[in-house]
Amino acid sequence: MLIPILVAIIVVSLCVVLIMLFLSIKSKRGKVSQNGNAPTYRKGKNAAIKEFEKKLAHDPHNIVALEGLSNIYFEDKDWEKLYSISDTLYKLSSAHIEINIAKVTRRMGIALFHLGKYNDAIKALMLSLKKEPEVYESYFFLARSFFEAGAFDKAVYYFRKCRILSPEDSETIKYLGKSLFKMQKYKDSLAFLKKALDENPDDKEMLFNLAVAMSESGMGEKALKVFIHLRPDPVFGAQSCLEAGKMHEKTKNFTSAIQDYEIGMKLQNVQPQIMLQIKYRCANAYISTNNIPKALTLLKQIQGAHTGYKDVDSLIVRYQELNQNQNLQTYLLSGTSDFVALCRKFITVFFKDSFVKVEDVSVLSECVEVICNLESNKWESRALFRFYRSQTVIGDIYIREFHSKMRDSKCDNGYCVSMGDFSESAHKFTEGRPIDLIEKDQLCKILKKINMFN
Repeated sequence: MLIPILVAIIVVSLCVVLIMLFLSIKSKRGKVSQNGNAPTYRKGKNAAIKEFEKKLAHDPHNIVALEGLSNIYFEDKDWEKLYSISDTLYKLSSAHIEINIAKVTRRMGIALFHLGKYNDAIKALMLSLKKEPEVYESYFFLARSFFEAGAFDKAVYYFRKCRILSPEDSETIKYLGKSLFKMQKYKDSLAFLKKALDENPDDKEMLFNLAVAMSESGMGEKALKVFIHLRPDPVFGAQSCLEAGKMHEKTKNFTSAIQDYEIGMKLQNVQPQIMLQIKYRCANAYISTNNIPKALTLLKQIQGAHTGYKDVDSLIVRYQELNQNQNLQTYLLSGTSDFVALCRKFITVFFKDSFVKVEDVSVLSECVEVICNLESNKWESRALFRFYRSQTVIGDIYIREFHSKMRDSKCDNGYCVSMGDFSESAHKFTEGRPIDLIEKDQLCKILKKINMFN
């Protein structure tokens, strides 16, 4: 008697379980879930959207429909619609406790980020983190928003928060390196830039940034190799040529610098500002190698493309004159021995009717000094010449010191020669004193008369 009863109980229990299971499955299939995924799987995405929109037409505050659409738009990356839905849900949240404010504001922030509204994105994501802290997605897009807004210090702070939650995330590592780089914290950025490149060796931006960071961190040789490697690149080639050229200029290797710049000038689709920099630096490198014609060609190209760029106008005037006067080139650009030889020739031409005997030549940091005896049929004297190569204005303090040196050297007369001008106070000091100031115009006239081969 007991056994049949037990069997009956077991059978009834099994039936109850099966019925409950069936009802549960039926309920799940027929009901739209809060996250809106059920209609997507049941009818497809388009059908689900129509179903949700139909519900909203009858009830604009239908939370289930709004959240369903939010899920679909987030999945589809339809940021405009996602923001609109999220904004609606946020406004309804005070009257609907079932709305997840943290999720809504997070999606609102992500949508605003992708729409380029970074300040608004920051506000939304900050609110989301207050409601639901320690969410990687919120920190990441908050950090990205600060980065795009140019607040790199804050970006670094929140990217570091991201690393606590997801230490090996490649995007976080990349943007942390970029943020530190933008802050010019080059040494700090190196490790992250290298790690980002390990993850994606073809990332030319990271490679270029790494080279700059290495250059600024005292790793010049390694940086130069990278810049040279990147010279043909259609995106970062021009900048790499510019940086390589600068590094070669620092070591006075003007020939290599010119090669870098010439490669850069041949590249296509170079940003105008970068091209101007390349041409300007190349022109100066040509000047350093005494190739004035090529320097002038580039300077005139710059002048035609950008009126008033740096000191191009004055350089053109200066070097056009230089191009027409070989002795002037020697005066300004030659090595010490050629300059001294020119100075001696200058004195001979200046006193063409006198016998000149050079007694002493001193090569100083700022000038060359020559003491000589001058003899003619009617007189003789001892003179001190000082030759300045600088084109700056020379003040009276230098002329006073020059006068003292004349007396110490027992010179009767003094001649100060400059490619620049002398100040008004300098001219005033020479009044009543045996000192002649020979400025640029007079110097150029005399240089034109000099034959260095006689």
